[in-house]
Amino acid sequence: MTKKKCPECGFDIIGRSDKVFCSDQCRNTHNNRLKRDSNNYVRRINNILRKNRRILAELNPNGKSKAHKNKMLDKGFNFDYYTNIYTTKTGNTYFFCYEQGYLPVEEEYYALVIKQEYVDRLN
Repeated sequence: MTKKKCPECGFDIIGRSDKVFCSDQCRNTHNNRLKRDSNNYVRRINNILRKNRRILAELNPNGKSKAHKNKMLDKGFNFDYYTNIYTTKTGNTYFFCYEQGYLPVEEEYYALVIKQEYVDRLN
């Protein structure tokens, strides 16, 4: 009978006949390597979203404020990334990075808000 080899390290596999890897470590290492490219992409996007959220929270310490677009950009805010959008009955569109949101109000100014409970119930 031919012994199966671990696809990660090449050692003989001992145990059940349907076992693919010699150890949990080899299985994890193999699967992490397969997913590396997509994980890097997801990690990069999550880092942008976290940074956007942190900037909004920093500029909005009391839960409701106003900020100039240039101030947000200077801190590294990326307007291309947000977690969700909420449109009010009056047609105003809020963009959210998790619970921190912003609404374009005047030329180059944004109203900064924190998501309220009623927003979750309406969606």
